[in-house]
Amino acid sequence: MERHLLAAPSAPSSRVDVYSGVARLAATVWASEVVAEGRQPDTAIMFVHPTSNMLGHYALTPLAQRGFAAVGLTTRYVGNDSSLVTENVLLDIASMVRHLREERGYRRVVLVGNSGGASVVPYYQAQAQHATVTDPPGGGPDLTEYDLPPADAVVMLMAHSGRARLVTEWLDPAILDEASPFVRDPDLDMFDERNGPPYTPEFVARYRAAQVQRNRRISRWAEQMLRAVPDGVDDFPFVVHGTYADLRSLDPGLEPSDREIGVSLWGDPFAANFLPAAIARYTTARSWLNQWSIDHAQGDALRWLPRSKVPVLIVYGTGDTAAHPQHALDMAAAAPEPLTTLVPIKSAGHYFQGQPELRDQACQHIAEWVRAQL
Repeated sequence: MERHLLAAPSAPSSRVDVYSGVARLAATVWASEVVAEGRQPDTAIMFVHPTSNMLGHYALTPLAQRGFAAVGLTTRYVGNDSSLVTENVLLDIASMVRHLREERGYRRVVLVGNSGGASVVPYYQAQAQHATVTDPPGGGPDLTEYDLPPADAVVMLMAHSGRARLVTEWLDPAILDEASPFVRDPDLDMFDERNGPPYTPEFVARYRAAQVQRNRRISRWAEQMLRAVPDGVDDFPFVVHGTYADLRSLDPGLEPSDREIGVSLWGDPFAANFLPAAIARYTTARSWLNQWSIDHAQGDALRWLPRSKVPVLIVYGTGDTAAHPQHALDMAAAAPEPLTTLVPIKSAGHYFQGQPELRDQACQHIAEWVRAQL
């Protein structure tokens, strides 16, 4: 394999949302490009996530072996979503798509939204086809002022349908005081054995409603903080406790699948619920409204997939404990039917950990589909 480091100029942010001055002043987004030695592919398949480091993505070599240029993008927010603005991620995607076409000479570019990448890839493609977002929630770039080159096809891989939807499905509604996460409402505590598992339909309904209510309470508080900050202060940081209280992690009867019960991507569900390195743990008032608020966030696959004018492939694992099969089914239902292909990978987990044969199976599906479509 040949591996190259790609650099593309990125649009500057209107505020300091990346701590590192080195990164800010470089104004560059980076990607790794993997191709089989001696080959000159005409199609690049680029893996995208808002914050994950895709430079060493597990699918790069398998797809390069199948004749493509496989590219792993890192956005300006790599490893840190505390101040993330989704629309800046879209600008970073645009920079690398343009670089792949104009500097690397690829005729076709396929975008893969992996896991949380589903929050941004359908959004990007819809805005590249016809930009409409001028004033993002929490503040951000006017997308109608930028050139966003569209992709030729879109793939959702082990993906959920949006960060705001996911965090709401995971929010712990038993937390009564945002500053005191262990002061809990026993009637809404999924970890209290008196409530289950298994959980009754009545409990599930109350629980889901309370999760939405908590998301909205945090959103209202964030809006209040932005109104209350003194002149010269641009934003306000805070901690969100209890962001992995997913009923499905303990109850196999909810959305049945091949997933393992009693575990999460980060170990024991109760511990993961309070883990410092957890989804949405550290954020700001602006960033919460922009990427985590169920009523404000624009990064929503179910909103943007219906507008796709290019083929869409959705590959999911029936053993995934994070991006559940239902997420894939919801996205397939939202996308235009004539353009959409849905492919399950039996028993596959979120990262294909210890499942190289299933990883290769997923990559083979992607390779065959891209060839058939393009």
